[in-house]
Amino acid sequence: MQFDSFEAFYPYYLSEHSNRQCRRLHFVGTGSGIALLIAALVTHTWWLLALVPVVGYGGAWLGHFVFERNEPAAFKNPWWSLRGDFLMFGQMLTGRIPF
Repeated sequence: MQFDSFEAFYPYYLSEHSNRQCRRLHFVGTGSGIALLIAALVTHTWWLLALVPVVGYGGAWLGHFVFERNEPAAFKNPWWSLRGDFLMFGQMLTGRIPF
């Protein structure tokens, strides 16, 4: 699918995350990726940076393949999907999207 803007993409992104378990795995993965990034920056342990995408996307992709049974949106729209991950994470953190 082609999208002209992130605003057009995000409703599609959310529809690809209708399963609560998938969203939870995204939340844990994104939160863990952020924590690893902060830990790497604070401790200057740069090898931790290599784990950020593995941890951040590993659980999310598992959620898609096992619970959603769909292909991650990141395969076709990687940058908007990354932005969508962070927006969905924030909306889950604030209770706008059920966790």
